[in-house]
Amino acid sequence: MTPAIPAATLILLRDRAVGPPEILMVERAAAMAFAGGALVFPGGRIDPGDEALALVMGDGDLAPRLAAIRETIEEAGIAIGVAGDVDAMRARLAQGATIGEIGPVDPSPLIPYARWRPEHMPVRVFDTWFFVARLPDDAPAAVVDATENVRTLWTSARDALAAADRGDAALLFPTRRVLERLAQHDDVAAVLADARTWPVRTITPWLERQSDGDWIRIPDDLGYPVTGEPATRAVRG
Repeated sequence: MTPAIPAATLILLRDRAVGPPEILMVERAAAMAFAGGALVFPGGRIDPGDEALALVMGDGDLAPRLAAIRETIEEAGIAIGVAGDVDAMRARLAQGATIGEIGPVDPSPLIPYARWRPEHMPVRVFDTWFFVARLPDDAPAAVVDATENVRTLWTSARDALAAADRGDAALLFPTRRVLERLAQHDDVAAVLADARTWPVRTITPWLERQSDGDWIRIPDDLGYPVTGEPATRAVRG
């Protein structure tokens, strides 16, 4: 397979008084080489600093969680599992500090939700871990980084899907499938329970030729209510 870039992303959720839970998303800058203009969850590459701290903590498999925490601080100004001044953390990370240098980190609030590793050329390929976590009650308001992203927003999964269907938002194929899965649930507790119910197995979509054209498919045993989309409609990075 094509060499993939290790990455991680965080699906941060909060309950509302009425209606399904809201999810923090960011809109990528249109000029970005990957997913330009798309709505995505905060995330990015797993850095050497994430891997180094994971080894210090005695578990190299923690690197994706640490990357998701760091990227959410950088992209949205919200810290999960790290106490202290978020603005100061963000400034230090922007200056080149590693996650291990901004304070003790507790990755336990992040629950593994999915792992996606598309295989398609010529766009770059990411092997991305998805995690879910509840927004702490004392979390500050999200603030866009104004570099990679141009907007942060809290939206329900259903509203994000509706915006894409209207042509008001762009969703990559994995993001749409994840939102469809999230849209099945009416509160954060149900999402977290769903995350613990299904195994996390790497998903590599495949092309399937049918009488009505080419479809992109994913496995049907991982909790996703929609497992295929016409290739002509699918948005890829």
